[in-house]
Amino acid sequence: MRSFNHILAATDLSAPARHAAERAALVSKDTDASLDLLHVANFAPLERLRLLMEASPVEMEKQVLATALQRLQELAVGLGQRYNVSAGTYAVAGYLLPELARQCAELDTDLLVCGAKGESVLRRLLLGTTAQRILNSTKCPVLVVKQAPHESYKRLLVPVDFSPSSVRAIRHARSIAPLADMVLLHAYEVPFEGRMRYANVGDEIIKHYRVISRQETSEKLDALCDEAGLSRHKRHQVVLQGDPRLHILEQEQELDCDLIVIGKHGKTLLEELLLGSVTEHILTESQSDVLVSV
Repeated sequence: MRSFNHILAATDLSAPARHAAERAALVSKDTDASLDLLHVANFAPLERLRLLMEASPVEMEKQVLATALQRLQELAVGLGQRYNVSAGTYAVAGYLLPELARQCAELDTDLLVCGAKGESVLRRLLLGTTAQRILNSTKCPVLVVKQAPHESYKRLLVPVDFSPSSVRAIRHARSIAPLADMVLLHAYEVPFEGRMRYANVGDEIIKHYRVISRQETSEKLDALCDEAGLSRHKRHQVVLQGDPRLHILEQEQELDCDLIVIGKHGKTLLEELLLGSVTEHILTESQSDVLVSV
């Protein structure tokens, strides 16, 4: 099982972004992973303010980074008092995406944690059509925090498509919440069902093929869990027919899941594009936190 040894929480220092830092601290406590807090200051929007203040670029950068570092350190102290964890602090200047990638690489980060709500570009980057940019710019799993954390994750929903990314997702799910319940979900389509209906194939025959598809899927789920090292008594399996985007959101609510763990890539180019759209849809529409496994 792959474990998380180092967690990096990116924050824009807004009040909503504090949820991400708190969740990162809670995961750090649960997994014994080291924790760092990162703020990336983009000075381009501050250029007009600098001119009004008649400050040099060097002076402006030094002042902004000093203030950000102080606020990060205050945040780290608060997290230490609440969760009994120690957090390092980094305030850097630059553009968010390249700096996130660089810091993740330099700090050997296993898990990047970001908030889904904030005052700056983090929300626009993590939600909507540009969601893939941050996922493609980093080489580690990304945890998008949407809810204020009150306790450790209790129930995880892991959609699987039997690709290698599904194995990674299961392992990452177990790593981030070792004691949580895990629900494995696979949404399937009956092969050639549309063509069979077009050819006036009877409902009984189609129903028979559905039963066979469901049995085959259950067997594949068992094999997938064995490959991922997940014991059968530690998970619940849900097999449904239809659109995975719809079923993921339905099961999230029906089963009261507080974290969705989803892979980024499928087995083929087509599946990669489809799963990418599923991942982006879940990032945007889900109520719970989302861990994108890479």
